[in-house]
This record gives sequence, C-alpha cells and structure tokens, in this order.
Amino acid sequence: MENAQRLNAYRIMWLFVFFDLPTLTERDKKNYTRFRKGLQKDGFTMYQYSVYARHCASGENAEVHIKRVEKMLPPKGMVSIIKITDKQFGMIKNFFGKEQKPAKPPLPQLEMF
Repeated sequence: MENAQRLNAYRIMWLFVFFDLPTLTERDKKNYTRFRKGLQKDGFTMYQYSVYARHCASGENAEVHIKRVEKMLPPKGMVSIIKITDKQFGMIKNFFGKEQKPAKPPLPQLEMF
C-alpha cells in the first residue's frame, strides 16, 4: 500500500519556473545564462521559451528544488514558480497550431534515496 501512496497522481508534483529576465547588458546576459543553466543542472527541461518544468516524486522533493531555484535567482527580472500535481499536469491541453497533441511524457529520472 505504501508504494501505491508513493505513486499517487495527487502526491507526485511538477514544478514550473517562468521567467522574464533582462538581457540588455553583458552582465544581464551572463545572469540570464547562469540562471537558465542552473535550472538545467537541477533537472529542469525547457517546456516553452522562458518556461522550464521538472518532475518531482513528492511535495517535499518539490520544496527542495524550489529552495534551489530561490538560491540562484538573478538580481533583476521576474521569476515565478508554480507547483502542480501530476493529475493536474495530465489535464494540460497542448496545441500546435490548431492541432492538439498530448503532453510530453516525463523524462526518466534516477532518484537516489
């Protein structure tokens, strides 16, 4: 039963990081690149331009990654983080033009406990 609880679609979480960062100066561009690469290093993948997503095994695991994002916030710009359940993620409707396509399946991730 514990395993079923662990894989419950309401317990598994997705994190989305939305950002709008300035790129006017060389320093701004470096901060932008550092932030984006930091997200990738932490297991986020690009969902859309300036929107990155990450699969998390639980709400507790999601909080760990939220804290990591907070630590790498750039000095300028706007960053938003949203946490949704796997069930909610499964209800996303993606459109490419007028054609609807299913959400991308999560990337396989190795988690060490």
